[in-house]
Amino acid sequence: MDKFMLTVDEISTFVGKAAAWLVVLLMLMVFTDVVRRYALNSPSAWIGELSVMAYGTLFMICGAYTLAQNGHVRGDFLYGSMKPRTQATLDLILYITFFLPGIAALIYAGYTYAAESWRIGEHTTQIANGPVIYPFKTIIPIAGAFVMLQGFVEILRCIVCLKTGVWPERLKDAEEIDVIEQQLASSTHVDDDARQLAIKNAKSIDEAAHHRIGQTKEINHE
Repeated sequence: MDKFMLTVDEISTFVGKAAAWLVVLLMLMVFTDVVRRYALNSPSAWIGELSVMAYGTLFMICGAYTLAQNGHVRGDFLYGSMKPRTQATLDLILYITFFLPGIAALIYAGYTYAAESWRIGEHTTQIANGPVIYPFKTIIPIAGAFVMLQGFVEILRCIVCLKTGVWPERLKDAEEIDVIEQQLASSTHVDDDARQLAIKNAKSIDEAAHHRIGQTKEINHE
């Protein structure tokens, strides 16, 4: 069970990180559009349309990754004070009541839109002979399928937590402290003493935060 859940986490993380490269493409398209528009006085409607598609694709595809990292917004000021079994019960109810029907509707509707778009060879209507839109609409059911798969894993985590009273492990991506160390290690504007002091302070803050979270979990468990 744990291996299966972590495997799905790995799939969602891989897909999310792969989609993150669209940020680079999006940046290049926006930069090109700005140069053409203001320096060359030759704006491109194609770039605008493709930028919207790239942003939409990034937003949709990264949904499963965000769910795998437990990164979606929730009312932590209430949720964080609950015991693990209470959290799992609430999550399970919400997943069954809202998540499963909502994502199933997204997949169905997305498939319908994509199939019709492929059938008619749909292009954008903003400009004549605009870019094709059916590959973009195909992303909707694909992204929904990834989110649904990750959602099933989250439901399994709820069930395991209800049985054991402890949340099962999930695959963690790079922590903020890792990012800080990497950034400082490659910086040429910070000397070694200042770099080590900054990393030490960041680790102290991170450890203190984890300690408080651990105490809260112990109190809730008791």
